[in-house]
Amino acid sequence: MNPADAYSLCCKYHGKRVRISDSSGKVHVGEITRVDRRQVWILPDRRYSGYGLGFWGFGGYRREGFGYGIALGTILGIALAPIIFF
Repeated sequence: MNPADAYSLCCKYHGKRVRISDSSGKVHVGEITRVDRRQVWILPDRRYSGYGLGFWGFGGYRREGFGYGIALGTILGIALAPIIFF
């Protein structure tokens, strides 16, 4: 996916829960909190992301943060995330 298409989709899905796959094979599930021409910020979904990037403190995260950034050039696909992935 080219960065211009990724930017358009991220803007369209801003504030929604999405599933983003990147060129390194990682799948990111969470809510898009911010988009610019270089990156999209995603607030991780606790059920699928564990205690990694985007989490602060012990056993949770604060909703005030932007989450973590994903470079638009590395995005292979974006889809709205259903309520449950199995």
